[in-house]
Amino acid sequence: MITLRELYRIGQGPSSSHTMGPRKAALTFQERYPDATHYDVTLYGSLAATGKGHMTDAAILHVLGQEKTTIIWEPKTFLPFHPNGMSYVATLSDGTKSEPWTVYSVGGGALAEEGVPAKEFENIYPMSHASEILDWSLQTGKSYWEYVQDCEGPEIWDFLREVWNVMKASVERGLEHEEVLPGGLNLRRKAVSYYTRAEGYQASMRSRGLIFAYALAVSEENASGGEIVTAPTCGSCGVLPGVLYHLWKSRNIPETRLLRALATAGLFGNIVKTNASISGADVGCQGEVGVACAMAAAAATQLFGGTTAQIEYAAEMGLEHHLGLTCDPVCGLVQIPCIERNAYAAARAMDANSYAMFTDGMHRVSFDKVVEVMKKTGHDLPSLYKETSEGGLAKGYKQMWNKVH
Repeated sequence: MITLRELYRIGQGPSSSHTMGPRKAALTFQERYPDATHYDVTLYGSLAATGKGHMTDAAILHVLGQEKTTIIWEPKTFLPFHPNGMSYVATLSDGTKSEPWTVYSVGGGALAEEGVPAKEFENIYPMSHASEILDWSLQTGKSYWEYVQDCEGPEIWDFLREVWNVMKASVERGLEHEEVLPGGLNLRRKAVSYYTRAEGYQASMRSRGLIFAYALAVSEENASGGEIVTAPTCGSCGVLPGVLYHLWKSRNIPETRLLRALATAGLFGNIVKTNASISGADVGCQGEVGVACAMAAAAATQLFGGTTAQIEYAAEMGLEHHLGLTCDPVCGLVQIPCIERNAYAAARAMDANSYAMFTDGMHRVSFDKVVEVMKKTGHDLPSLYKETSEGGLAKGYKQMWNKVH
């Protein structure tokens, strides 16, 4: 299992797989052929089906140049390795063409090539399943964040501090804006209105409203192309910051403890990324919002003083109760139902935390088993429910989208 630096990526929205990944691929290819006179980029499967709504073309053209790049859309062609495939070909100064470079955006901004091991990061975690880490914890008396520290080294805290600062900033920026989001759906930002209304309630209703507001703020920043942290993806980037920001504000939690909670959350996200997938195009939204809910539930339970068993249980519930969640973005935009799902999942993470804290942490279905089931469930879903905007909620809006555009 590799570093949390690969899971938590700081970048621009609206999509880690459709914007950050393709942009990174374009940069890599440009470095290989800086003097090319023309680039041909073919997008396949889910990457092509919702690429325009996710601004995939804009991300690529920003790097390679609009005047010298042709983008070819192949939404009906799914390459076998992963649904988010893309191929780059360069025309050289002598008129010859380069060999095609086929690469895949596998979620969270990460890239992979079929049959080629990832070179950017080495495996530094000897244990990559929650059950074995929990056993280690019970034997050593150490917590999850200490396992992260042991594997990553003390320098991980400087990185997580940067992650936390970006998360805070995305919440606060999101609470300052009230305009309509870009993309054609004419969806107005809601974070500031939820925040204002929440202040008028007392106790639990106020708490719930603020969690909604903070998660909405980050998700709306993402939808407008603002700077966010993948947690684990752009499409689910509001869940964990929404929970952590609320607990920081309402309970005056020291930064050190927040960073440790980020480490624990990242560990559970990393377990899923290693053993299953966090890509909506691969396993549906259960791999994005479901995993984000699990991460936030684990972080909250740690901050409330939960045992390692209770933390694992909270994470398990956060993911289990999102099993089967489809990825069906309306018009290919990371707005409906994505933004609302982030707010709802943040609240569900707190519910999972509360439920786990009432227990002794013992339960029948392990986090690892749910990860295994999530992977199989995702692969059993038809492609129209995995970020192609051809089924589910997205299908009913196609006619409206065509009229707008």
